[in-house]
Amino acid sequence: MNPLLKSAALFTIAAVAEIGGGYLMWRWLRHERGVAVGIAGAALLACYGALATLQSAPFGRTYAAYGGVFIAASLLWGWLADGIRPDSPDVAGGALCLMGAAIIMYWPRS
Repeated sequence: MNPLLKSAALFTIAAVAEIGGGYLMWRWLRHERGVAVGIAGAALLACYGALATLQSAPFGRTYAAYGGVFIAASLLWGWLADGIRPDSPDVAGGALCLMGAAIIMYWPRS
């Protein structure tokens, strides 16, 4: 697989795991769902932590770039899960974050 596509796929899967895990924890603690929901959330959060190690970049660069992915994915999650459609500033900010993440992660280095 192309290294860029592999990296983007890992970021996407990590975002689903982290945001999904956080969302389940939120539902468990804020909306009094069963403990199984909390356990599932914790498991997804652990998967997120492991997924980041599969990136080829160093830790700091990987986590800095993932921050931009997380921001954009969180806006999308809020739209899909809670019906909060991103407005123009959300879209612009999310796009800027993704551009910043791409620069950090994929800009050619000498």
